[in-house]
Amino acid sequence: MGNDWGSFISAELGRVEPTRLVGAHVTQVWPTPPADEPDWADHLTGRDVEVLADFQYTLGKRASYGLVHGQQPQTLAHALSDSPVGLLGWNAQVMGGLDPEILLTHVTIHWLTGTAGSSIRIYAEHPREPVPTTPTTVPLGAALFPGDLGSIRHLAERAHSRIVSWNEYDRGGHYATHDAPDLWLADLRTFFSTVA
Repeated sequence: MGNDWGSFISAELGRVEPTRLVGAHVTQVWPTPPADEPDWADHLTGRDVEVLADFQYTLGKRASYGLVHGQQPQTLAHALSDSPVGLLGWNAQVMGGLDPEILLTHVTIHWLTGTAGSSIRIYAEHPREPVPTTPTTVPLGAALFPGDLGSIRHLAERAHSRIVSWNEYDRGGHYATHDAPDLWLADLRTFFSTVA
């Protein structure tokens, strides 16, 4: 089961060890648009066009932290490891809408374990990974929430050959395990009861 980066990682585990994974349950499916299909956008629904526009807006206007994480992770690591208030401020601007207690717990874990710097390395390492050329084959379940960046089924089907569950809910956000735990947990249980 994965959310955010965990959505990528959970699906990739299925690519790396397909015989050892029963399935992957994720809350986002964000594959890169295919370079070998110039007319891929012709397959988009009106909702998909909105999802793509929101994704592009987010990348252009709200994702500067990701650029800094990816381009200057070590510089930022020193700053985040030097000041608990700085660490809280940095995380608060990225994790907007998260319950304050959960945000403080998240930041405290990073502070006490000294992992603020290492936790952002994924942004620098991800572009170095080879782009997958074949779809995953393990069962994939997606629980999608309206307060999160949306997913485009047409693109997801190119990256994952066995989508067995695709549910879009009317409430919840990026932190659905906290703001819509009943929906998320029911979806997770249903998915694994059908694939296990």
